[in-house]
Order: sequence, then structure tokens, then C-alpha cells
Amino acid sequence: MMVNSQEKLLKVSVVIPNYNHASFLQQRIKSVLDQTYQNLEVIILDDCSSDSSRDILELYREHPKVSYIVLNEVNSGTTFKQWQKGIELARGEWIWIAESDDWCEPTLLETLIKGIDESCSIAFCQSLVVHNNGDIFWNTRADRFNQILAGDDFIANKMLLGNAIINASMCIFKKDCYYKISPYFTSYKFCGDWLFWIEIALQGKVYSSGKILNYFRKHDKDVSGGAYAKGLFYSEHIKLLDYLESKRVITNYKKQEVLAERLKHLIVDKRIDQNLAINLRALFFKKISPAFFYSKSRYILGEKLFLKLMYPYSLHYLKK
Repeated sequence: MMVNSQEKLLKVSVVIPNYNHASFLQQRIKSVLDQTYQNLEVIILDDCSSDSSRDILELYREHPKVSYIVLNEVNSGTTFKQWQKGIELARGEWIWIAESDDWCEPTLLETLIKGIDESCSIAFCQSLVVHNNGDIFWNTRADRFNQILAGDDFIANKMLLGNAIINASMCIFKKDCYYKISPYFTSYKFCGDWLFWIEIALQGKVYSSGKILNYFRKHDKDVSGGAYAKGLFYSEHIKLLDYLESKRVITNYKKQEVLAERLKHLIVDKRIDQNLAINLRALFFKKISPAFFYSKSRYILGEKLFLKLMYPYSLHYLKK
């Protein structure tokens, strides 16, 4: 592979945090070790798995690209604490969190390293979301071209209503930027990565490749499905927006706009138990002012959904 002078200078530390993904581990690790861009080290972390993960990991103990294999004796409780541990062990200028149940094309790192410049703090490719049985759900390829965006523009346009970087495996980021963010992201169970990417993006520009190079696996042990069913996505999205407002990344008015849009999704979300949905709606009503709800939300929600909310959930609220 031909590399430019910048590529020769940039070392990537690949952090693979694992928990009970024995059936996927070898494919994951192979897809990392087979990268066409080879200026990398691999750090593997196991969070006290109860399956055969540790036996598989020991196969790589002496591999020249593997710098660390760290086996927890007690589960940390959150993958974000494992991220922290891996980043602090890393010796590279850039970090790639390669989730243990995903895999990728061999050109992922080469593509992202070639696309960045010195102003970039984060870079990502597109992901194909694949069920464990091989069915393709969808992909993230909204922009079919490569681009470098200012960090604040990227956040405003791509990271408020949803998370454009849906999966850690699809991106790399500058290690130096990690030390300038708040550890607050570790307080989340589900949306911590969302805040993590935002705080990294605030420190530079964002390179987006239009190529689908990452495969985001959905399966029975995947945490996303359970998090949606428990309403974590909605409650932690509110928490995230509150934090961004407190740090003056967004205004209160913008926060209410995004909350109204998210409420629209909640109303039609069939994954949420009805009683839980009512409680979640109450959280949204506490954050959206009555004036905004009545004057703006009806246009965001549409008349049909607005009237559905007006009775019985919001009528008492609007009388306060």
C-alpha cells in the first residue's frame, strides 16, 4: 500500500472492548488485523465475560500487533468505562473503538486516515446495519460524498435529533481531544457515545466518508434493543439536551424544538410499553414550555398527533 507522509506519522490505537461476544470475536479481531493501513496497535479488553471469550483472546496474546489484553475480574457495569481504560493505555495519536460484535472492510482505516487533515478531530465512514442471520436492516449512507465539516455545523445539522455516528466502530478520533472532554459521558447507560462524539467534534473539524466500510451487527445480545424497550433512548436524550444547554452548545429554544421532534417519534414508537410511554411523555412535557408546546409543537407534530396528545396527556399540563 502506498502511503503519504501524514499517514506514516499517524499511529492508530484500536481498542476492542468485549463482553460475552465469543461467537463474534475472531471475525472482529481478524478484520482489524487485516487492515491495509498497518500503523496500528490493538488493545483488547474483556469485561468479565462468562462465555468462552477469554479462551479466544488468549490466542492473540503473542501477536505482534496486540499491545494489551486486559481481563476484568469484576464487570465494570458500562462499556464507556472500558473505553476510558483502553484510551488511557493507547500509544497512538488516533483511537478506533472497534466494538467486539462488529466487523469491517480492510480499507476502513486507510480511507479515514487519507481523508483527514490536521484540523480534524474525528472521522467516520458509513455503516451497514446487519442482523446476525445476514438480513440487512438499513445503512447510514445519507451523504454520498466525502466532506469535511466544521464541528459546530456537524453538531447542529447531524447530532441533535439523532446520532449520525450510530456505532463506535465506524469512526476514529484524536486521542488528545479525549483529555479535554468531561467524564460525564460515563454516567450514561446508552447515549454516552452520543455525547462523547459531540464533545470531540467541538474541538475540530469532522471528516465524513461516503463509503460503507463498517458492519454494525444486531443480535439477541445487542444492548440497543433493550435500551429502546426500556425507554433509555428517550430519557437519556433529554439528559443529553439538558447538558448541551448547560454548556451553551444549544439554546433553550433549540432544545425545545428537538424535544418536540423527539416526542413525535415517541408517540408512534411501538417498542415502548404504554405505561412507560405515558411516563416518558410526562418528562417531555416538563421540558417543553406550555407556550412553545401550543404554538410550535402542533406544527412539528402535525395536527393529528397534536390532538392525540392534547387528550388526555397534555390537557392538564397546559392548564398549569
